[in-house]
Amino acid sequence: MTTRNDPWPAGTPCWVDLMASDLERTRAFYTAVLGWDYTDSDPQYGGYSNALVGGRAVAGLSPTMEGMEEAPHTWCVYLATEDVTADAAKATGAGATAVFEPMEVGPFGHMGMWTDPGGALFGMWQAKEHTGFQLFGEPGAPVWCDLMAADPAAARDFYARVFGYTYQDIGNEKMPYALFTVPGQDMPAGGIGGLDPDHPEVPPMWSVAFQVDDVDAAAERIRGAGGAVTWEPSDFEYGRMAVATGPDGEIFTVMTPTENM
Repeated sequence: MTTRNDPWPAGTPCWVDLMASDLERTRAFYTAVLGWDYTDSDPQYGGYSNALVGGRAVAGLSPTMEGMEEAPHTWCVYLATEDVTADAAKATGAGATAVFEPMEVGPFGHMGMWTDPGGALFGMWQAKEHTGFQLFGEPGAPVWCDLMAADPAAARDFYARVFGYTYQDIGNEKMPYALFTVPGQDMPAGGIGGLDPDHPEVPPMWSVAFQVDDVDAAAERIRGAGGAVTWEPSDFEYGRMAVATGPDGEIFTVMTPTENM
């Protein structure tokens, strides 16, 4: 478990958020599945609110922004930056396309969104008052973020150029996957892998796994709350997991990691 009140190291997945077509429905879903509470929606910031576990921020939810009603509903993963303007220039120079140029979000920080050269959406967050995940690796909170790319080698090169990632290969020819570590840190911060050949309908995307005490019980809660389980609970080297979709079809994972993850 990690509790944190300081900004995350540059390049680390530090926040996730989601635009919902029906905010109250989505809030109720994740409360049923993950036990979330919420801060009040702030009209000044488009109705945005933080999801809380034990009073600590773990994710963000907001109504769908005007003009983006047709945009896919996906969990957006934000990568920490110490200088969003400089890293935005690196990203576009390496082939990314801006969705939202860097902007100030009141006293909370600066953000922007891009699609990487492979088409996956990602954000950057330069923290001020809002430092990102305050809880990580605890039931209800994120435990892992990764990118599944059509061309994993090209994706690894892009993120190395922008954020200085180094990699440890743990995959194989059928399912390439590498752990990435950010500069100055010893532990992997996430992963980059290839698209699942058994699910060609899933586009390149960053995704988030939320920790739960019992994956099978969480899968039943997902179904009971109106979601769907698209990958039934199964064991893998680092624990047990299932892949699901929420009220707007947004993909997420629930995971119970092994103790040595």
